[in-house]
Amino acid sequence: MRRPRRAAPGPLPALGLLLLLLGAMPGLWTVLLLRREPGTGPPLERGDRGRERGEPGTGAQKTFRALLAVPAAERGGGGRVAAGGSVPPPPAAPSPVERGIFWSRELEAQVPPGFAAEEAVAWQAAARAARVASLERGGCGRSSNRLARLSDGSRACVRYGVSPEQIQGEALSYHLAGVLGMQARLPPMALALVEARGPQWGPVREELRGSLWAEGAVVSLTRWVHNLTAVRAPAPWGAEAGGGRRPRALMAGELGGLPAAQLVELVQWSDLILFDYLTGNFDRLASNLFSRQWDPRAMRRATRNLLRGPDGGLVFLDNEAGLVHGYRLLAAWDPYNEPLLRSVCVFREGTARRVAELHRRRSAAAELRRRYRAREPLWQRLGFLSERQAELLQARVDFVHRHIAHCRAQAAAV
Repeated sequence: MRRPRRAAPGPLPALGLLLLLLGAMPGLWTVLLLRREPGTGPPLERGDRGRERGEPGTGAQKTFRALLAVPAAERGGGGRVAAGGSVPPPPAAPSPVERGIFWSRELEAQVPPGFAAEEAVAWQAAARAARVASLERGGCGRSSNRLARLSDGSRACVRYGVSPEQIQGEALSYHLAGVLGMQARLPPMALALVEARGPQWGPVREELRGSLWAEGAVVSLTRWVHNLTAVRAPAPWGAEAGGGRRPRALMAGELGGLPAAQLVELVQWSDLILFDYLTGNFDRLASNLFSRQWDPRAMRRATRNLLRGPDGGLVFLDNEAGLVHGYRLLAAWDPYNEPLLRSVCVFREGTARRVAELHRRRSAAAELRRRYRAREPLWQRLGFLSERQAELLQARVDFVHRHIAHCRAQAAAV
């Protein structure tokens, strides 16, 4: 009797077999790729020859499951692998300091712009032409000063010095900041002549009578800035500073881990301390440092005549103690201003370059005089520095230049 003929396999079992074979292909290809033929592929290092022969303990017989257990970076699917088989570290953050003593250009670009030169010139012209609509007490320092509302709707602080040399110091300090390339940190300022019957002051004649201002006195008009806030000194001059007169030095090697916002502020502080040394201004950080001998918390308090503007930048206010009044008191205040200068060993390159030029040409007073005469119509009313004061300014420029050279030598020796 004939055996019944078997039926041909149906489509479903055949399809299942095909899927099984396709599912196994990645594992087969993996094994084939891992088991190279001798002499093929790139040459092996000395320590890899045992793995090529599949010797025990070498791990040459890797399965697909074992390959999946390897991190993605080592499988070539998520990053580059260093020569030793480890993942390279992330790139280091850019250094805030270049050539050992200069703030980096990237960091300087983050400093708030402050008061633009073109805006300052426009404000000065408008303030000189405007009439004073009203005078108010408070908001501008000492009781003899006034807050003026001008006819164009703007406001200005009117400073009436205890003596004319304070207004002279305010004006000269403002223009020296221009010579040094840091005038953007000072609000625009212009001089004005008090004349109760003149067109500028006529509307406030009665207020002038109660102010005790002398007729014909020269006052300074400084642009009023809204929303200023107090500033406390950062390290090394603030709460972290050591006792006594000498603050800890600001060195390039200590800056790597600081946040960008703090570094941006330090750029401005380095200019401020250099500026106050050159002008002999004791009415800012030096006065806080002086007060620490009886008030241990003095350096933690707000810094005098230094505020933060709406854009986050520092504003160097009220420089009446600079260049004239401050130069008469150098013996008393240099024990504080000089250690502050020595505490800075990182500078804006533009500031250092201008100091070097004034040192090389011995032209500090001449440059200041040229700028002052060209930009302040009332300069003759107050006069300029005496010959002795001009010599002191040059000597202080020379001292700053030598200090920068000392910092450069220190950085090169590291």
